[in-house]
Amino acid sequence: MVHELCQQLILTDEQIDELTYRILHEVKRGLAKDTHAKANVKCFVTYVQDLPNGNERGKFLALDLGGTNFRVLLIHLKEDHDFQMESRIYAIPQHIMLGSGTQLFDHIAECLANFMVEHNVKSERLPLGFTFSFPLTQLGLTKGLLVTWTKGFNCAGVVNEDVVQLLKDAIARRGDVQIDVCAILNDTTGTLMSCAWKNHNCKIGLIVGTGSNACYVERVEEAEMFDGASNGKPHVLINTEWGAFGDNGALDFVRTEFDEDVDRHSINPGKQVFEKMISGMYMGELVRLAIVKMVNAGVLFKGQDSDVLMTRGQFFTKYVSEIEADEPGTYTNCRLVLEELGLTEATDEDCANVRYICECVSRRAAHLVSSGIACLINKMNEPHVTVGVDGSVYRFHPKFHTLMVEKISQLVKPGITFDLMLSEDGSGRGAALVAAVACREDNLPKKDKK
Repeated sequence: MVHELCQQLILTDEQIDELTYRILHEVKRGLAKDTHAKANVKCFVTYVQDLPNGNERGKFLALDLGGTNFRVLLIHLKEDHDFQMESRIYAIPQHIMLGSGTQLFDHIAECLANFMVEHNVKSERLPLGFTFSFPLTQLGLTKGLLVTWTKGFNCAGVVNEDVVQLLKDAIARRGDVQIDVCAILNDTTGTLMSCAWKNHNCKIGLIVGTGSNACYVERVEEAEMFDGASNGKPHVLINTEWGAFGDNGALDFVRTEFDEDVDRHSINPGKQVFEKMISGMYMGELVRLAIVKMVNAGVLFKGQDSDVLMTRGQFFTKYVSEIEADEPGTYTNCRLVLEELGLTEATDEDCANVRYICECVSRRAAHLVSSGIACLINKMNEPHVTVGVDGSVYRFHPKFHTLMVEKISQLVKPGITFDLMLSEDGSGRGAALVAAVACREDNLPKKDKK
């Protein structure tokens, strides 16, 4: 009975083929000038045209803003991929997340200045890479307009404004530190850059964490929204913002009642539809809704529920990883999770069924992501591509990597090989690397002139 009720969460090969086709269609719409405005998958041009070549040297600051905390990092890049990194996490209080943009950027500038004092670099003028993990329309490497807030933020006066300028203004209001903002980027770009520093085949960056997104290396002539001279460089990084795939109904053929319920009760109904089927922000809730349906049907826990189980958001995504980490035939983690939910009478059969529900939801997420990645690999049509991956779901789920490798292998064109590389601190080190590459470019003519 549980297997029958979960059937709607299992994607057939035909559905996955159709998905891969539809994602490609949407990516092309985002890249093209005449359809970009209407496209859900925006494929924003990042203006990052150079990947690290290993010659980046010096001290760089990085600022990583993408959730309820932000990080400031000081990174010293040395010879032979050696680097030193100091970092500190700062909280963003709820009243600032929902306050004015001025308050937000003043808070960030204050933390940045304090960090520089702590690390004895207050008197130095340092280049900074700014990872800003919200949808941006970029007009250049150091200019990006916020499209919409996500992840619980709603600061007034920032949408359609240049967030680099807002940061610079906040730093200027203080007047006590010297910082050159060299680049603004998304966490997916940071992930790609961080991996490319070690592996020159890295051409795709993927995040599967609280949210989901991907970026990839595209030929300049395909990126019709590229504004300005490409300096004769053949490629540019594209930030797909694929979380919004399906906002136009393109995913309705695989969405379930659980997806619709999650969407209805989210802070942004009808938006980020693809992300809501994949990411850590929603995966636990999808499992909870499926469990509740089984309980109500009388096929789990003898039809008995608990107050915690019936409360939205109380089945955490980390539970999915923990339950699936149990050895086959054992339910140690599963029982601990169920006890936390107030379900103390679960039988082995109940545990097996709960694990099956978790597996259906996480496997579907892995297959959806794989469909998107295979689509990008096939579009780039290079003989070998490394995909840099970051995010809590990919990092901590015991089977996500294997599920992705299996599915992408089925979907890529014959003759193309790929591998998945876990990013080490992409959004931090990657931001510093984008700044370093930008400085490396700036420095070339100066050195030639001497």
